[in-house]
Amino acid sequence: MKETMMSSMWKLSTSLIAATLIAGAAEFNLENFVRHTLVQNPRIKVEKVTKIAEQPLEGRPDWKAYMFTMDLAVGKKKQQVPEMVFVNSKDQLAAMSLIDMKTGRDLRNEIKPAMSADFYDKKHLVAGKADAPHKIVVFSDPQCPFCLDYMPGLLKDVRAHPDKVALYYYHMPLVSLHPVSEVLTRVMEHLQSQGKTDEAMKLYQLKIDPRLTDEKKILATIKKQLGIDLKPEDIDKPEYKKAVQEDMKKAASMMVRGTPTVYFDGKYDAGRSEYKQHLK
Repeated sequence: MKETMMSSMWKLSTSLIAATLIAGAAEFNLENFVRHTLVQNPRIKVEKVTKIAEQPLEGRPDWKAYMFTMDLAVGKKKQQVPEMVFVNSKDQLAAMSLIDMKTGRDLRNEIKPAMSADFYDKKHLVAGKADAPHKIVVFSDPQCPFCLDYMPGLLKDVRAHPDKVALYYYHMPLVSLHPVSEVLTRVMEHLQSQGKTDEAMKLYQLKIDPRLTDEKKILATIKKQLGIDLKPEDIDKPEYKKAVQEDMKKAASMMVRGTPTVYFDGKYDAGRSEYKQHLK
């Protein structure tokens, strides 16, 4: 299972069309499609459209998947949103979902861009050795129920086999679902900046009200349960917020919409267990 979030900003659009004709030239114009067809709510301003990748669909020669991000604004609120559209230029069709009728699977849940090596940086290494032959990248939220189930086992496995696999961790707090994660990710960033990565990962043991936003109460709970003593001024630093925002941008660039999302050796791992085949 995976916890997903559709931003409230993107919900305002409500123009995700199941299938629509795309008029004009045979060459698909992604930016025109986004600005004039996909986003029709006048409250939403499309500030930028960035194509991440385009990928032909195997066994479907007339179809391509276009992966992209949209920088959207509603008033002063801004957000980068990852999206995908399937395009059949021959028949002048575009679809936001494409269901394989034989399997019932939505192809948008299975297609992801390939991951570049720059995701494997020292700052994000939380377990294993950087020169290990296999790499795991996880996008996670310390209060996502599925992450709470998954992360402890993943950390245990990688720590037991540091010469075989390295684990790189990226923050993806789903604050609309559990606001407490906004503070928790800054706590984790602070601990990681101090070289206390193992303590940062201990936050996956924390039992806390996911709706809590009071920093002092959150830090008091962390101290009581985990023995980690921090003050608000320790975590209220611009660089920590910026680091989390950068992680979120990285997630968007990989079309990550939910947590936990796992990549193994540069490829999306839907089952989140491919690494286990290489621990033997």
